[in-house]
Amino acid sequence: MASLKLSYCIGNSSNISCHEIEKQALLSFKKSLEDPENLLSSWKAKVNCCKWKGIICSNLTGHVLELHLNGRGSLQGKINPSLLNLKYLRYLDLSQNEFEETIPSFIGSFKSLEYLDLSNSGFYGIIPHNLGNLSNLLTLILEDMESRVVDSLEWLSGLSKLEHLNMNHVNLNRATNWEQVINKLPSLIQLHLNSCHLNYTSPLDFINITSLAILDLSENDFESFAIPRWIFRLEKLTFLNLNANSFEGPIPAISNTTKLQLIDLSRNNINSTIPDWFYLCQDLEYISLSFNYQIHGSISNSIANLTSLKTLDLSRNDISGKIPREISNLCKMQTLDLSANKLTGEISDSFGNMSDCFLGTLNFLNLRENQLSGHLTNQFGEFKSLQSLELSKNSLSGVIPNNIGNLSSLEYLSLGNNQLIGNLPESVGQLFNMTSLVIEDNKLEGVVTENHFANLSKLSDLSASGNHLTLNVSPNWNPPFKLQRLGLGSWNLGSGTQIPSWLETQKNIGELDLSSTGISGNVPSWFWEIGTLELSHNQLRGKIPDISGPSFLYLSSNQFSGSLPRVVDNVIELDLSNNRFSGGMSLFLCNTTSMIITMEILDLEGNQLTGELPDCWMKWRSLKMLNLGNNMLSGSIPNSIGLLVHLLSLNLYNNRFSGQIPLSMQNCTRLLKIDFGGNDLDGNIPTWMGTNLGNLRILILRSNKLSGEIALDICRLKSLQILDLSDNMVSGIIPRCVNNFTAMTTKRSLVDQYGERTLDYSDYYRGVFLESASMVTKGRQLLYDTILPLVTNIDLSQNNLSGDIPKELTSLVELRSLNVSGDT
Repeated sequence: MASLKLSYCIGNSSNISCHEIEKQALLSFKKSLEDPENLLSSWKAKVNCCKWKGIICSNLTGHVLELHLNGRGSLQGKINPSLLNLKYLRYLDLSQNEFEETIPSFIGSFKSLEYLDLSNSGFYGIIPHNLGNLSNLLTLILEDMESRVVDSLEWLSGLSKLEHLNMNHVNLNRATNWEQVINKLPSLIQLHLNSCHLNYTSPLDFINITSLAILDLSENDFESFAIPRWIFRLEKLTFLNLNANSFEGPIPAISNTTKLQLIDLSRNNINSTIPDWFYLCQDLEYISLSFNYQIHGSISNSIANLTSLKTLDLSRNDISGKIPREISNLCKMQTLDLSANKLTGEISDSFGNMSDCFLGTLNFLNLRENQLSGHLTNQFGEFKSLQSLELSKNSLSGVIPNNIGNLSSLEYLSLGNNQLIGNLPESVGQLFNMTSLVIEDNKLEGVVTENHFANLSKLSDLSASGNHLTLNVSPNWNPPFKLQRLGLGSWNLGSGTQIPSWLETQKNIGELDLSSTGISGNVPSWFWEIGTLELSHNQLRGKIPDISGPSFLYLSSNQFSGSLPRVVDNVIELDLSNNRFSGGMSLFLCNTTSMIITMEILDLEGNQLTGELPDCWMKWRSLKMLNLGNNMLSGSIPNSIGLLVHLLSLNLYNNRFSGQIPLSMQNCTRLLKIDFGGNDLDGNIPTWMGTNLGNLRILILRSNKLSGEIALDICRLKSLQILDLSDNMVSGIIPRCVNNFTAMTTKRSLVDQYGERTLDYSDYYRGVFLESASMVTKGRQLLYDTILPLVTNIDLSQNNLSGDIPKELTSLVELRSLNVSGDT
């Protein structure tokens, strides 16, 4: 249909004149509209309307046949019913406008209409059922009408000739019989119902839509439903997208869909092996099963039957076993993604004997985020046409093959987050097409010289942090590349404690990591313009200028001093922890250049900051993580802290704060962690913590002056895994409702219900912030970070509690530490 839309720009070239009644109808239509972009400027009374832009007339009769008014948001106002005088109209496109009215019911009276596009046109209200009167309609597009709720689709039943139906982003959650209605459209070839809030499926005994070739039901709400089996009876189906639906159960074992070229079942909850019929689809070009967290089983040897397969995506599942050797017979393969599975075996077993056809066509190989074991072997030499090789986030061991330089077409190589050992082969320098080399977070060691980069003139990304490599280049080295991203964290830079001079040639860098390299001295002025700058755990010193360049700045554990720098609005994450900053925080927090600061993470822990915390947090409403612990701040906690409604983690521990915990904090309902330990706070433990902070997982209030009883409301914190009220003046009994702490009754995991590492900011942000918590266990203070999601603890010691220890505590079977010592 894209070619038809071009006629909107060129108009009609016929010399035949249009009919006067139709011209007047169009002029009346124009008069009722607002046209700020002069889209209809050619519509003039003295001009043949067949020459107007957007009008197509019959070369024989002069009747208006097509009206192309895709306005890109230009046309406004109301649709004049004068259009009904266009008796022969067969094509009507009013998409991409802002009409701001209900869909005119008279559109259902265009008996000759074959094409109707009202998508993203500003219409609201109910879709008129008389659109079902358009018995000649072949294409109906009602896409991007999210504000419209459809109670029924029965009106579609009258469109017996309909071939293309697109209702993407129309709310169909009330249309429970959608399958039965769609099945009444025997001519249907394309069906697009993406993001329609569909939440119900029912079986179809008889399949009437036998011509259906393209089916997109992605991103709906089919939770707890199995994939409808009728789909796999569609013999002409070539494109199937069921992505992101939460479908459960197995993939049907039997299917007639042998012409499929694309299958996307990713982001569901499928729990089966891959059925054999996948391997019988001779025209199959694309399979995606990614993000199916429960799919299990092995990759069958029958995969060799997928002779036309171009893309295979089985990522982020629980597929186990070895990668079949027959995968080398996939002669048309372009993309292979087996990431995030549990595949085992040596890579050479699967890719050791590549067939000639495979070597000539494979453009992308992705095996990242698996648990593959075994060694990388010299078989890399076989992949002559490989352009992208992604093996990151596995458990790969062994050394990188010396002949990796034979991959002459390689542009992207990622071996990061594995257990690779040995040297970085010098043959890497032969990969003259290389743009990205990612080897970070391995156990590589040895010396890297200029020869490793000799021919890498196209290299823009060198991510190699987290290894034990030594860089040995001449003082006057002029690299052949201009990097945009450089990560050498944990390297020996071969220049003592000096920042290497060759970095002066790399001023296009947008991301730079020189953390834990032992560098010292002052930071070069041009570094402060780099978008992401990671210099933590070094010996750098001096004052930091006002921060206006970086959006992500990490300077933790250095020797920076002086007052805190001012920041501008573009800073998103700022880590200045464990330095020597001193003075108050008023200028930093209150005297900003912007009315609103968009920063999400602020870590100032472990400095020498003093004075009261200013009451101007209204400028910092985007904060999600705030750490001011281990300073010398005093006074009360300001009320404006309650305006930080996006906060996930609030840390004020080991300061000198006094007074009560402010009531305004009850608005911070997203909080996962509160650590106010080691201050002089008094008053009762607020009851609103139990009623308003339902997501709270860590509550640390130890070593304060809190009093009163532990309110029963605290038992509402079902997600609580750490509760530390020790060393206060709390009295009364331990509430018997502690068995409501259900997070302490279920087995802990590093992965929470959302598939993310619990309280691990590296999953949400740039990978620097990992939440931690300090606890006293058996007289020793321990800091937990990477395993924090596994920790469960209740510490009520050194208070004035009385009565029996409630037996309900015994139901907390996953509780690892309980301390009630020192109570009466």
